[in-house]
This record gives sequence, C-alpha cells and structure tokens, in this order.
Amino acid sequence: QVQLVESGGGLVQAGGSTRLSCAASRRTFSTYTMAWFRLAPGKEREFVAAISERGGNQNYAESVKGRFTISRDNAKNAVYLQMNSLKPEDTAVYYCAADRSGGWGPRHSVESPYDYWGQGTQVTVSS
Repeated sequence: QVQLVESGGGLVQAGGSTRLSCAASRRTFSTYTMAWFRLAPGKEREFVAAISERGGNQNYAESVKGRFTISRDNAKNAVYLQMNSLKPEDTAVYYCAADRSGGWGPRHSVESPYDYWGQGTQVTVSS
C-alpha cells in the first residue's frame, strides 16, 4: 500500500500562484506515473496533469496548459504542481494519484490507471 499526502493550497487571489506538494510513502515512487486531478463543486473529478516515472514526459489539461507545471523529485518521493495565473474556476480539491504500473500513454489522462490516491487539498481562488 502506498500513502500519498498532499499539502499546499489554501486561499489565493486571482492571478496569484501557489504550489501543491504530494509526498509518497514508498521508495518505489520512482517507478510510478504520477498525476494531479481536481474536483470542483457540482462537477466530476477531472484530470489536471500527469508526469512519467523519470519526469521526461508531462501532459496537461487544456484548461491549465501554460499556467500549471507538474514536476517530481524522486529522491524525495515527491511530486509537485506549480499553479500560476490562477483563476476562480481553478477552485477545487486537488488530488494526487499514482499508477504503480508506470509507463506513459493517453490512458494517464483518465482516472482508471491510478491505483493510489491522496486525501486531497483545497485550493480556493478569490476574484
């Protein structure tokens, strides 16, 4: 079992920035494909960004492309989401997810490959 613990977020003004972190409990973290998803009020959970095992590949939802950056530090068993130029519509609970099978492909922009999920962290963007 892998535990994922998100941190960061909180209340941010529109146009501002914040960074989310996700810490994993297993040393095998470096073999996992990692991603961020978000759940906004009244909506279904949606894909935000994904990163391959060594960080060489990233994928982003169109709504965040150019504003958000996903990165990872395998030495620290951590993945990050740098969020810039925030908008009120970015308000959501953000979840970290891990695919223990690794690899890379279009499947990593949907929920089904991900085996482990964090508890989520709230990001609220005020206008």
